[in-house]
Parts: sequence; structure tokens; C-alpha cells
Amino acid sequence: MTFLELTEGPLWYVALVVFTVGVVWNIFSILAMRVRNDSAQPRKSPVGGGIKAIFLHMVPHGGFFSRTAYHVIVGYLFHFGLFALMLFGAAHVAFIEKWTGLSWTAMPRWGLIVAAEIAFGGLILMWIRRWTDPITRKISDRDDHIGTGLTMLAMLTGCFALGESSDMLRAIHMLSVELLMLYFPFSRLMHAFTFIFSRYFMGAAYGKRGYVP
Repeated sequence: MTFLELTEGPLWYVALVVFTVGVVWNIFSILAMRVRNDSAQPRKSPVGGGIKAIFLHMVPHGGFFSRTAYHVIVGYLFHFGLFALMLFGAAHVAFIEKWTGLSWTAMPRWGLIVAAEIAFGGLILMWIRRWTDPITRKISDRDDHIGTGLTMLAMLTGCFALGESSDMLRAIHMLSVELLMLYFPFSRLMHAFTFIFSRYFMGAAYGKRGYVP
């Protein structure tokens, strides 16, 4: 068995199982949490408040734009760039088709390069902010830096493997992705799935009182 066969075979299955079980378990644990009974008479719909909070907090609002603009802009640059790479990169589309049978039109090569530059720029700027901003630096811990480092590694090795000139580069990229998948469910990277729940619960609580922040 070659290194590429190992990373695209047994190691991929292990990483996929750990990732899937970990994500599902985390989401189930959140949904199964007992919420303290609030006997106050609702002033407005908690459901409406929860849904509104999910979308409202996707953009800066009120008097907070000047304070959060940097985080919002570079955050969207990274997340949209990464989303484009993962779902519309030609190699990724082929990989998804291989494992699921689903397929769609991939980005042209120039689009992939632009998306990669946007994603790298956003991630690097976020990481710089994490080190240079006094408050952000204080609340950042090892988990934040490990998650960022593994994400950077997966993206970087993906760029090296882009030319498809070497099976070794492709295998190293697969291994870096698998390391990220193994770490994902046990880290704050889970916010990719859980942010909806946290925003909804907060919005529902405020909405019941007639106020949605």
C-alpha cells in the first residue's frame, strides 16, 4: 500500500468517522440540554426572535460597526474563499463525485486561484489580529491557534498539490485535511455548525422579552 493509498483509504475512513460522529454528538448534546423553565409571559414570539437573531448578527448593526468591521470583513473573506475552494475546486468536485456520486460545474483555474488568495488573505489577517489586538490576544488560547494552524496547513498543502504533479504532495494534503478533521469536533472549529444554535437560543430568549439585540 502506497502512502497515497493509505491517506485516501484507511486514514480517510478513520478521519471521516471521527469527524461525523463528533459533529453529530456535539449537536445532539446541545439539543438535549435542559433549558431552564421560564414562566414569564412572552411579549413576542421566541421563535421569531431566534430566527431574526441568526440573520441579524451576520452583519454589523447598531453602533458596533466601527468596532467589528475588521473582524466581519476579514472573516467573510476567509469563509467565503474557503467555501468556494472546498465546493467548487475541480479536484474537490471530482473527490465529492467519487464518494457521493454528486457532481456540479467546477470553477475555472483562475477562479480557484482568486478564491485561494481571498481565503489566505482573510485567514492571515484574522491570525495577525489575534496576536496584535490586546483583548483578542488575551482571550485566545492554544485551541484557537492550533485550529488556525491546521486550517492554514490544509490550505497550503492543497496549493502545493494543485498542479497534480506528485502523488506525494496529494497524499500530504490528504493527511493534513485528515488531521484537521480529527481535531475539528473537539475544538472551537465546531462553531461552523453550532453558531446557528447559539444565535437562535440567544435571540429566542430576548425575543420572548420583546427585544432582539
